Amino acid sequence: MGAIPTQRETLSRASEVPAHASEASAPAHPRAHANLPGSSLAPGSARALVRTALADWTGLGAPGTEHLTDRLAEDALLVVSELVTNAVVHAGTGVELTCRLEETGALLLEVRDHHPSRAPRGGESDPPGGEPEYGRGLRLVAALAEAWGITYRTDAKTVWARLAPEGRPAGQEAEACTEERALERGLEVAGMLAPEPPRAEAGRDWLGRGALSFLAEASDLLAGQLDENLVAALTGQLIVPRLADWCAVWLEDEATGRGGWSDGTDPAGARLARVWHGSESRVEELRRALEKDPPHPYDPPGEPPFGRGREWGRSGPLAYPWPADALGGPGAALAYRLTAGGRPLGTLVIGRSGTGRFPDEITGLVEDLSRRVALAVGAARQYARQATISAVLQRGLLPGAVAEIPGVRSALVYEPYDKGGPSGDFYDVFPAGDGRWCFAVGDVQGKGPEAAVVIGLARPWLRLLAREGYRVADVLDRLNQLLLDDATEAADAAARALVAAGARPALPGDGPQTRFLSLLYGELVPFDGGVRCTLASAGHPLPLLLGPDGTVRTVARPQTLLGVVEDTAYTGETFELRSGDTLLCVTDGVTERRDGSRQFDDGDGLAAALAGCAGLDAELTAERIKRLVHEFGPRPPADDLALLVLQAE
Repeated sequence: MGAIPTQRETLSRASEVPAHASEASAPAHPRAHANLPGSSLAPGSARALVRTALADWTGLGAPGTEHLTDRLAEDALLVVSELVTNAVVHAGTGVELTCRLEETGALLLEVRDHHPSRAPRGGESDPPGGEPEYGRGLRLVAALAEAWGITYRTDAKTVWARLAPEGRPAGQEAEACTEERALERGLEVAGMLAPEPPRAEAGRDWLGRGALSFLAEASDLLAGQLDENLVAALTGQLIVPRLADWCAVWLEDEATGRGGWSDGTDPAGARLARVWHGSESRVEELRRALEKDPPHPYDPPGEPPFGRGREWGRSGPLAYPWPADALGGPGAALAYRLTAGGRPLGTLVIGRSGTGRFPDEITGLVEDLSRRVALAVGAARQYARQATISAVLQRGLLPGAVAEIPGVRSALVYEPYDKGGPSGDFYDVFPAGDGRWCFAVGDVQGKGPEAAVVIGLARPWLRLLAREGYRVADVLDRLNQLLLDDATEAADAAARALVAAGARPALPGDGPQTRFLSLLYGELVPFDGGVRCTLASAGHPLPLLLGPDGTVRTVARPQTLLGVVEDTAYTGETFELRSGDTLLCVTDGVTERRDGSRQFDDGDGLAAALAGCAGLDAELTAERIKRLVHEFGPRPPADDLALLVLQAE
């Protein structure tokens, strides 16, 4: 016969409840109360509550604390942990915890759940031939407590235990019911009054339903990350402590030349990206232990991987050596290979202390999570590769430094909209020889690779033509023809590709892409007392000239975009920059900055902003215009932004 609890109160015998067990008649003693979630975090929170309450009461000198001892406190922590664990696992609901201290020094612990029709596991007889799988926790409660029992209500069930101070015998079951049928009748009545709530069946069913929400949230969280190290960090937070006591993520190095996997003798291909433990103080020690024994996809001949006789090529977790040097005691650890698109990316290892193995529900859930982690790592690496290529390409498309022009101060603002890809805006300031300096601010149709092709074509030709002595108008004429010729060659190549494809119907994007750009191009020639400037605008926002007195005017006339119309004759405008004059050149990311239906340059907004910069130097002028553009709308700019300020000293 297993331990039989005392019923503090039943529906049929409420009037016969002993005074010490009735909640309504309980004297006003030190009391702590908390509502805990029905999760794996509840037992730890319960222990912390009791530990803190006992310390506070002792510090205040509350009645009864003189009888408290370390042993009684340890017993209380063990009992409350077992009661809360039993309620969470077998009732599957949130729990309420109450801790009271009597004047005699006795502790009364009460754990209430909201599933009265389900009995706490622990009253069953031992199965023949071995230990019971469940119920050892409440047997331990019965051994440590002076009395314990159950209270049934229409919507709740309370399991309580009373711990006597030292000097009084424990294990006496006051007011014990001698017949198991009394407990069964109470459960039947409670079940009729409170039908099964629409909750999972605890354990396997409860975890199964929670797994759907968990995996959905994890997928959303991981899918938005573009850094593999952040993916590893989030994985640790997702797993610990709800699924395991600790976890570690190894990521394979793509640069090893072996597809990212170690050959089993050289662990240099893997790096320990993240270690997470429920106790922060144990992380570093665990990291050092794990770094000594990284996972290998292939073990020496004759030895099964991690002692489980399975190969990495098969799905499912493998047993992993327990890091006893760091954590001590027994424990279980499992390793999951992270693969995406057929490529190995790393290894996820989880561990938990204790002698038991991981439940199948946990291993299956972590296996599903590991697939999502692998996909997130693969996506992050793909993004990193593209970002690296784009950054290298972008550096090649822009000048390494802006040339210094005698007698002219310059300032530049350049903000691509897509930080991970080539911008459609470009700029250049360079010496052209014979005492001439040239500058350009351009905007290519589109973004990404197509824009990079046009910029890669236009900027070198600008420099070449300028250094060959061509003047502003001639440079634009020749660059326009160059873009048209390139577009013709691209059209011919696309036509040949379509013919080679046979009868396949044309798809969007099969044809040649139109390549044109807007460009503001100018030439500066310093002389005594100022700088002579000649410039032309090909479909570009017109440059503005700010005088020392605050007046603003345009210094070019609009002309056709480059790469659109053949035989267009471009013309240049010449003027002088005197001391204090400021020339502002921008792209349409400035003039067309939006706030709803309004644009920044509506009503000559850019000219008004520039007029407010009178008396400022080139750098402060550029900074002020940039700030005004950003502050124009509540959201960040949705286009590339470039502006060049040239100011005569």
